[in-house]
Amino acid sequence: MLVQQEIHDKLTTAFAPSALEVVDDSESHRGHAGYQEGGQSHFNVMIRADVFAEMSRVARHRAVHKALGADLVGRIHALALDIGA
Repeated sequence: MLVQQEIHDKLTTAFAPSALEVVDDSESHRGHAGYQEGGQSHFNVMIRADVFAEMSRVARHRAVHKALGADLVGRIHALALDIGA
């Protein structure tokens, strides 16, 4: 399974988002640290879910990282998060 799909599936399961977009942005980082041939190393995630309404920015990021799990986060070089309610 592609990392992009794993991210999408785990966030969908954890937060039942009203909006979710997971973009593999790896190619734009070619030649930079952490780039892997074939992509799957740099991601931009936009997620909107009601559960985030009462959370601080730090709590939101922690919740997303927890939902993804240490194994998956460890395989990603960069994860840009846009999180909201």
